[in-house]
Amino acid sequence: MTIDRRTVMAAGAAGVAAAAVGTAPAFASGGGGRPGGRPAKELFGTLPDGTRVHRWTVAAGGTRLRVLSYGGIVQALEVPDRHGRYANVSLGFDTLEDYVASSPYFGAIIGRYGNRIAGGAFTLDGRTYRLPVNDDPNSLHGGDKGFDKRVWDVEPYAQGPDTGLTLRYISADGEMGYPGTLRIRVDYVLTPHGDFRIDYEATTDRATVVNLTNHTYFNLAGEGRGGILDHTLRIAASRYTPVDSTLIPTGELARVAHTPFDFRGGKPVGRDIREAHPQIVFGRGYDHNFVLDKGLTDTPRHAVTVTEPVSGRVMQIATTEPGVQFYSGNFLDATLTGPSGKVYRQGDGFCLETQHFPDSPNQPSFPSTVLRPGQTYRSTTVHSFAAR
Repeated sequence: MTIDRRTVMAAGAAGVAAAAVGTAPAFASGGGGRPGGRPAKELFGTLPDGTRVHRWTVAAGGTRLRVLSYGGIVQALEVPDRHGRYANVSLGFDTLEDYVASSPYFGAIIGRYGNRIAGGAFTLDGRTYRLPVNDDPNSLHGGDKGFDKRVWDVEPYAQGPDTGLTLRYISADGEMGYPGTLRIRVDYVLTPHGDFRIDYEATTDRATVVNLTNHTYFNLAGEGRGGILDHTLRIAASRYTPVDSTLIPTGELARVAHTPFDFRGGKPVGRDIREAHPQIVFGRGYDHNFVLDKGLTDTPRHAVTVTEPVSGRVMQIATTEPGVQFYSGNFLDATLTGPSGKVYRQGDGFCLETQHFPDSPNQPSFPSTVLRPGQTYRSTTVHSFAAR
């Protein structure tokens, strides 16, 4: 737990891979993106200030990905089931207007700081910085206009056999209260095996804090096809970070053994979700950071496996990060409607946000999230898909 994040070097290729099953998808019209071909671009909508937002489609290895320049949002991620039938396994919207009006971070790049910072403030090098309080009394996911609400520059990515997209954004000094001009690059990469890899990189001209992640909501049965409580989840984590009533870590690294937070052997998400455990009550389900046994690593190492029993879809996650936030979709309340025409209810999707720990700038015992001039922030997470 003492490794500084600036020592982490992103891997050029996935540490794990799972071959996609079945035939290539019969892609819907309006997006292109032939398997293994050059990404296709189309106009998706226009923001109120006149900024044009595009949708990009890329496919490889039996996986298809659709990404918006607004928020770097993963709008769709299509993979096959055990019979070779494709479904979009991510939650989202059909229109830009819905993303702007009411999105709970569906599919977005999160920053400058993923997760919560207590009281909307932190001190760095003797100076206190004030952040927007958008999750009273805390700051959440970079503030009320974080990276999820910015328009990113997007271009095709190609390196060796891999294909994908490169997204860039420059966060100005003082944006959402954070110090330093931060230059960010995020690569969304599909490998020939159909793995979905996310590489993050950032530099700064002043000392700052950085914690980038992706906020895709998954349902391996398919978008709009019911809840996720029967998904089997395995997390290689012997400890987690308990929270107070505002979901800020207490600083303790508590053991998961003999608690609802023990996913080490794998179990259905819903098995213990209604236990009268104080932490379950605080989160209204699971909304907690798990301390991965592997720790902070220089290449992605396996940390999570999720299996959906009906479709047979399996998702494995490998990451360089020391933690993962498991969120069981507790605040989905039937007020949002997805592309399927179905409303999203509590537990209809889950997030697994690879990360450094919440509130690390205020928790000296947690792995550091400080980035200084001359250093490069790097992080990699790989989602591998298969069907059984």
